[in-house]
Amino acid sequence: MVDPFKTATEHLEDVALSRTFGKVVGVSGLVIQCEGLDDTAIGSRCLVQTRQNDEFTAEVVGYKDGQVLLMPFAPIEGVGPGCRVYTLSDQPVIKVNNSFIGRVIDGLGNPIDGKGPIALGGESRQLKAAPPAPGMRKPIGKKLDVGVRALNTFIPLCRGQRMGIFSGSGVGKSTLLGMIAKFADAEVNVIALTGERGREVMEFIHNSLGEEGLRKSVVVVATGDEPPLMRRQAAFTAMAVAEYFRDCGFQCLMMMDSVTRFAMAQREIGLSAGEPPTTRGYTPSVFSELPRLLERAGTCEGKGTITGLFTVLVEGGDLDEPVADAVRGILDGHIVLDRALAEQGHFPSINILKSVSRAMPQCNTAEENKLVTMARRHYATFDNMAELIRLGAYKKGSDSDVDTAIFYHDSLEKFLTQEPEESASMDGGYNALAEILGEEAPATPADGQDDTQPNDKAPQEA
Repeated sequence: MVDPFKTATEHLEDVALSRTFGKVVGVSGLVIQCEGLDDTAIGSRCLVQTRQNDEFTAEVVGYKDGQVLLMPFAPIEGVGPGCRVYTLSDQPVIKVNNSFIGRVIDGLGNPIDGKGPIALGGESRQLKAAPPAPGMRKPIGKKLDVGVRALNTFIPLCRGQRMGIFSGSGVGKSTLLGMIAKFADAEVNVIALTGERGREVMEFIHNSLGEEGLRKSVVVVATGDEPPLMRRQAAFTAMAVAEYFRDCGFQCLMMMDSVTRFAMAQREIGLSAGEPPTTRGYTPSVFSELPRLLERAGTCEGKGTITGLFTVLVEGGDLDEPVADAVRGILDGHIVLDRALAEQGHFPSINILKSVSRAMPQCNTAEENKLVTMARRHYATFDNMAELIRLGAYKKGSDSDVDTAIFYHDSLEKFLTQEPEESASMDGGYNALAEILGEEAPATPADGQDDTQPNDKAPQEA
């Protein structure tokens, strides 16, 4: 049984003996202007009191003309000139312990799932910790079975690898993340829902993730209606939680949906703080924060791993838009979800020809690489000729490679589709692919020959 007196005494060191405060002198949009906070630094946390005696947390985002610029983690109604602002901490941290598993929390680490408070105590983790030094990173580990056939075989994910999922809206991204969270061979999942629609949060938790997935997951939520600082905070909190479990020796799977909304939140913060807009309105801090966040995932010497899956929303299918281009250059591969496949009822809508895992071919055996290369070649051949085949303009026997691709196409299409409730093992996937490709395609007659007679002999007259 937990001793409440002992718990209280352990937290006495966190109680401040004195409080420094300043005063609000102006409010402009999402920025609160204060004076008298000379002991703060960029990133410092402050507590703002409203005229209704309510309180909320804010962060220092800049300085201008002798004033401190704050952005809030909550709505700023009730704030006016003269309101007090107290300094809380220079280095924001979150205390993490194993009781976070199975819980849904907000960007500040507070539970929002109605299951009561999270156990006090734990290890303090910096929200904006530095990535592991290059010399401390060990090579990525063995393949991680994610339970999805198309990924296990064609785009394998290794322990400590970081992959991006690039897609538009409504093509099955959340369903795919839920499948991976439920079926992946990871010990702990940390899932950040950054800027998500409020309606879809519980749908994802109950329908896509389910009880099985939630049992080994920590879900960090910041909905789209929350201030940009809270949306950005959810990503940092999730990464800090993942680092805690990595340092405890766990094989952790970190999933973030989505990096694009994190970048949009950082853009709002930067513009409010006076940064100039650059490419498509994104501020320079966006492209400096992205690697600082994403590089924290991966391997670390003598500890566990953080295997990262980060979704990127591509506007109009443009894979070269600024955020997508920057993220693709940081990560170790990308998975492309295709709207055309989704419209055909092909789920998960993974385009295996546009997707790349930089762990291949080193992570596979020679036999596995041979199977995948052969299947890709048949799939690509059919894709190149698909329009002519569907129009009936291709004549059977014109090209033996195309004929072979047509023969295998339906079997490969069925192999690449999977129901959300269906789990597929890695060995089972390779065995099924070998069985498909082991079936010999029938010989086709040469162009202009009658396939009812042998090709080398003419019928004899009586």
